[in-house]
Amino acid sequence: MPETPRPASTSRRRNPGTQREHPHVILGVTGSIAAHKAVDLCSQLTRQGCEVHVVLTAHAQRFVTALPFRTLSRHPVVTDLFHETDAWQPPHIALAGETDLLLIAPATAHVIARLALGLANDALSCIALALNPHTPLLIAPAMHAHMWLHPATQHNAAILKSRGAQFLGPESGLLSSGDHGIGRLLAVDVICRETLARLRRTPPKRRRAK
Repeated sequence: MPETPRPASTSRRRNPGTQREHPHVILGVTGSIAAHKAVDLCSQLTRQGCEVHVVLTAHAQRFVTALPFRTLSRHPVVTDLFHETDAWQPPHIALAGETDLLLIAPATAHVIARLALGLANDALSCIALALNPHTPLLIAPAMHAHMWLHPATQHNAAILKSRGAQFLGPESGLLSSGDHGIGRLLAVDVICRETLARLRRTPPKRRRAK
């Protein structure tokens, strides 16, 4: 008797999922006096249709709290590397794998140096190191002019640029110290516009099938 055809096995099929409706953005906020401007940035990105997941460093929390970010983004705010969730994956791995873009604004000289060295001892630096190599990294520095122009900072920025990071600013103007010079955080609306432009040039990740 002819052999009855066996149904095609589905055990190796992988559902590629569907394209996500909204891009996912991680907004990393670090310990600069300009950290309060990140609240407006979070709001603008959310209004533009982005799913914004905010990560606050310990020093950022000296300037701002998680509450406004959680309210505006409608997502939990990560404030610690050991932030607990209901998911089985560590939060920094899950976020790094799902995001379409990592934006750090404001970015301090310290954080820029750690990114250049590949250090990973908090949630934000671990996320940065765990990113897919093709995921865009946008960095908006904010610091005193002397710190930005220091050879060490310029060297670290050059390293990150060579790896594909895009720097947004800083711009010149009145600094929090009362001095005039380069080091101000780029205007929030400009950062938002540049982020959206980069997202439009980036193929969106696909939503995993449930």
